[in-house]
Amino acid sequence: MEHSYNLLVFFSLLFFINPSTVQSYFRPKALLLPVSKDPSTLQYLVQINQRTPSVPLKLTLDLGGQHLWVDCEQGYVSSSYNPVPCKSAQCSLFKFNLCVTACLADPQPGCNNNTCVHFPGNTVTHNEASGEVAQDVVSIQSTDGSNPGRVVSVSKMIFTCGVTHLLDGLASGVKGMAGLGRAKTSLPSQFSAAFSFDRKFAICLSSSTKGNGVVFFGDGPYVLLPSIDVSKSLVYTPLIRNPNAASLFYEGGPSSEYFIGVKGININGKAVALNTSLLTIDKEGIGGTKISTVDPYTVMERTIFKAVTKAFIKELAGVPRVAPVAPFRVCFNSANIGSTRVGPAVPQIDFVLQRKSVLWSIFGVNSMVRVKDDMLCLGFVDGGVNPRSSIVIGGYQLENHLLQFDLATAKLGFSSLLLFGQTTCANFNFTSVA
Repeated sequence: MEHSYNLLVFFSLLFFINPSTVQSYFRPKALLLPVSKDPSTLQYLVQINQRTPSVPLKLTLDLGGQHLWVDCEQGYVSSSYNPVPCKSAQCSLFKFNLCVTACLADPQPGCNNNTCVHFPGNTVTHNEASGEVAQDVVSIQSTDGSNPGRVVSVSKMIFTCGVTHLLDGLASGVKGMAGLGRAKTSLPSQFSAAFSFDRKFAICLSSSTKGNGVVFFGDGPYVLLPSIDVSKSLVYTPLIRNPNAASLFYEGGPSSEYFIGVKGININGKAVALNTSLLTIDKEGIGGTKISTVDPYTVMERTIFKAVTKAFIKELAGVPRVAPVAPFRVCFNSANIGSTRVGPAVPQIDFVLQRKSVLWSIFGVNSMVRVKDDMLCLGFVDGGVNPRSSIVIGGYQLENHLLQFDLATAKLGFSSLLLFGQTTCANFNFTSVA
């Protein structure tokens, strides 16, 4: 029954934005976006081209975001902009929507009569506001998985209009957020429907602020220089639905964010004693382990954080600790820590998944943050008591791993640290082809 429903949803969305909205004839098998890392905010940024005439837009990447939202208050000019009517099929794609029958200002992008309204949110600052739902043309580069290809367009890409103050807290020059979440309105869902490719996407975040990572929309291959197809060596774990999404404006319905079933944590192969009830999600949507690109570092509920850091310090006995630097709590004199090809020589941290043999392993390059020349800090943050998610795996721990999200089968495929294969997420060949 669920399979039939999913097919119905998919083909319904296909009807809304395909095929008349898609650039004719050429149908790509996959699409790509370069991902940069902002050195000031540590946010991961992408750029899409939207509107007529086309305008490049810098956006903060939000892995769990429901949709694309952009600031429509400042200089939104487009001859292809179309507000989405109230009670339309496109409006119903949003889990929660309202109808604005009369906008008090002159008609313009973000303010039209009898239009669908949703609530775009800044997931960095946790602010939300109401915004008009609309459609406009979006252009993006295709790929064969190894090289970039021609630019293709979707002429009626659904998005929401944000207000300018929602940009507060985002990186300089950013005009909105690009949502990749488990929602019919997210970029992966809309692109897969528009071009009839698999409902999969992959992210590969670079640790460098000078070399771009990549987002692939569609199935592999995902090839990094020197000719390494990372899609062939993924380990899989189920994606778990959080049954209750929280919002400033509404609650209820499954979250669009991505959760995995962490069963335990090992330090140097030794199990850390944890309150395992915190690792499951209750009916209110509290607990569990989330993957996030808007949290720069992994955040842990306080008792989990204390247990993990205590075990880590014990395994690194003999290395002098130094006064910590916020937001970190555990820092060391780096002169006493050796180096390896996978970063500082520190205890290995493993997230234990559906079986004891299925591990997401974190090595020194992803666990230790160099705060000063002579200081390394454990890159985990105390999330306090009673956070909504017990563990949030943040961007720093995702870097130089490729993660594939399969929306159709609810599976996460993840690579081992790419440094073991002598490549990185900055090694996609972005050189344009003729």
